[in-house]
Amino acid sequence: MKKYIWSASIGAVVLVVGAFLLGRYAFPNNSLTSLPAPELSEGERGQLGIDKNINESTIDQYLNRSDVVYRDVRMLKDLGNYEAIGGDSYLSGFVNGFEVVPLPYLVNVTELPEAVGDTYAGETLFTNKNGKYVANYRESMDVLEALFPKDKVIFLMCGGGGYSGMMKDMLVALGWDESKIYDVGGYWYYEGENDVKVKRELEDGGVVYDFYKVPYHEIDFDILTEID
Repeated sequence: MKKYIWSASIGAVVLVVGAFLLGRYAFPNNSLTSLPAPELSEGERGQLGIDKNINESTIDQYLNRSDVVYRDVRMLKDLGNYEAIGGDSYLSGFVNGFEVVPLPYLVNVTELPEAVGDTYAGETLFTNKNGKYVANYRESMDVLEALFPKDKVIFLMCGGGGYSGMMKDMLVALGWDESKIYDVGGYWYYEGENDVKVKRELEDGGVVYDFYKVPYHEIDFDILTEID
């Protein structure tokens, strides 16, 4: 049986932790060529909301753009059993340039595959009530806009594409421009050259997750003003 070691605590809570490690994963600038308009993939990928043109297989062409913010919306350790569908409940790696903002802290997550079960069900910035997103704190919208600035193009990624599709739906429902938001798919299927590995297997069979590598944003609900 493998043992799991977290090499950095995820308990330290800061409202918005800056992307303090992005510099160590620098890659050459891409020219700011025009982006293809968002276009859904066909079949099941399209049902998840994954883009046809900018996705796991092409994302390397669109990294390091000053007009884009890059957000991976997974948790460092998800409570859902994503191994049951061939994924990883741990954030085992990410695409260089993406910052991690966990969706389950932003809004309650529903309609996960039955095999996955339930994920985090604690405090969230918003509550999804039949497609209507209701703020739970006076600062909820301010925090969301700081993490997902409206004046930028937004690339969303997760493990398999589901969370990023949910994140896009939420932003559009709250007034973001749908034409500037791309669900670029899942890290689990990424085979490009900008893979930052977080998971390390040890010689004794153990596994270490180097979470210190992750440009991570977390929310301190204790300092927010709850709406009665």
